[in-house]
Amino acid sequence: MTDFPFSAIGFDLDGTLLDTFRDLGAAVNHALELGGFDPAPLESSKDLIGGGAKIMLARAVDQQGGMPKDDFHALYKKMLVYYADHNAVHSAPYPHAREIVAELKARGVKVAVVTNKFEDFARSILTQIDFIEPFETVIGGDSMGKGADGQYLSKPHPDPVIEARKRCGGGSFAFVGDSTYDVRAAKAAGVPVIGASYGYCDKPPHELGADAVIDSLDGLISALEAL
Repeated sequence: MTDFPFSAIGFDLDGTLLDTFRDLGAAVNHALELGGFDPAPLESSKDLIGGGAKIMLARAVDQQGGMPKDDFHALYKKMLVYYADHNAVHSAPYPHAREIVAELKARGVKVAVVTNKFEDFARSILTQIDFIEPFETVIGGDSMGKGADGQYLSKPHPDPVIEARKRCGGGSFAFVGDSTYDVRAAKAAGVPVIGASYGYCDKPPHELGADAVIDSLDGLISALEAL
């Protein structure tokens, strides 16, 4: 077997490793109903995932006329409470996710999760579905703290990807994700990135700007080797 070109691989969570839109959509709809808005079709939640739960809810609310900032903040908090208790009802790994992660580990490659979901939520879901053990680290949207503007240093900011690489030993690193947030973060961190066309892409997959695109996780190993 030839040497694998990377010593560590970082994965986005929602739309890359896990199919989570049903639980996220249910949480958004719970909040919309509390706020007096109409529920959104669950499938439409795929179009809102990427920037994190707050952006998901904000877009859904704005599509129905918006609401005052303080009221929105209170509604967002209620959504998080609901999601904390219902975040792994339907969420599950994509086909081949467990097998590919296991194969990477068998090759001596470290794996990490870098998501814009709050770290506690990410760890909770991975624990509930018995999929947290393989990962060297889990970095969430709140893990890197906030910048000077008061906003969390989450993707597309490069810091979470840079930190994941550091926690995995600082060697050769590649990232896998399904959105422009992922691609921009990886590019800014100076690491190659694979686009997941099967995920919740916020642009047509081949327009994300990734170095390569895969239609299924079973194509990841060969795509990484080709880089």
